[in-house]
Amino acid sequence: MVAPQSSSYPRTDFPEDLECHPLLVVDFAKIKSGDEQEIDQLYKACTALGFFYLKNHGVEDLTEPMFDMGKATFELPLEELMPFEQGDSGMSAGYKRAGSTNVDAKGNVDTVQFINVAKDDALAYPEVRQRTYPSTVVERMDTATAFVRKSDEVLQTLMAVLEVRLGLPKGTLAELHKEGDISGSESRCILKPAEGEKGFLKEGDGDDGNPAAAIGAHTDFGRPSQLLTSHTLSRVRAVSMLHGRGCGGLQVLPPGTSKWQHIRPLPGHAVCNVGDTLSVYSGNIFKSNIHRVVPPPAPQNMHARWSLVYFLRPGYDNPLRPLSDKSEIIRAHAEKDPAMQALPKGETAGSWFKRRIVNQRAANRKGPETWAASRGTEHTPDKA
Repeated sequence: MVAPQSSSYPRTDFPEDLECHPLLVVDFAKIKSGDEQEIDQLYKACTALGFFYLKNHGVEDLTEPMFDMGKATFELPLEELMPFEQGDSGMSAGYKRAGSTNVDAKGNVDTVQFINVAKDDALAYPEVRQRTYPSTVVERMDTATAFVRKSDEVLQTLMAVLEVRLGLPKGTLAELHKEGDISGSESRCILKPAEGEKGFLKEGDGDDGNPAAAIGAHTDFGRPSQLLTSHTLSRVRAVSMLHGRGCGGLQVLPPGTSKWQHIRPLPGHAVCNVGDTLSVYSGNIFKSNIHRVVPPPAPQNMHARWSLVYFLRPGYDNPLRPLSDKSEIIRAHAEKDPAMQALPKGETAGSWFKRRIVNQRAANRKGPETWAASRGTEHTPDKA
């Protein structure tokens, strides 16, 4: 297996002439200092595409140890990893082997493996709150704890300034993402091996004749935690944060279009995006846009692709509905939004999250309808 490339030396072979969708850049240091112009930039990004670059977030020094943990884990024999596999019943924490989830309605399967460490387990260690992990994770749990805590702090800060723009009382979103409440918040280290390497799986053929996605089209089920990401997957989160190594593959489907567009890796920047739950809580003022991961463009397709994500998600027991009772701004918007009016009654963050995980597992597939049930708020039949 090729060792992950140092984040200090990101790849420079991403095609310069490839059509990419431009993203706004948000400076976290300015956000933290209360710079209103920068907060305007963040709000604009969240209400438009829902994706943006984040710089000066302070997580950079914590990423290499996490990649090292992933490398050590993926080098374990499969028989040592499978006891910690996610399984097919809705558990997200743990190991996911390549080929275990569907990536499209046709039934193609994913080509990546990853290891998820739940926020609950990382921050409570050595107490087990959700599950146990491979020895390579246990030996480096202090690494996971540091990464999770810092990433969570960054995303919670972003949510805190955004809730002001939504007319929410201070601390409303933090209350939904409290430490100690069991949730789907987690770190994720992802590997798509290069051709010829251990664990390599070739993508199947998609409906358009091109290789199927490595990770299927979806919105994210989380909060600003998935705000920091760099080009990998996401699901039911409020936001997420993705860190990559200069390798492309992340694509978005901008609203009102039918053409997928690449997101260019930008050295020193994480790619962040709004997830489904933050979109719902805001009454769909904030947009959770559909995205996917495809094989990197040549010549990067010859490299292993490493990504590191932190997903911030609400506590499982929290109702999943617009916060209309706490904000007149949200109430007015949600009342006019068909997607918010069509939300299932009695849904919780946990039931939403677990249902989507169950329905994307290949072992649970019954047909194209299973894939559709695993998608998010922006899913429509023509975006399968």
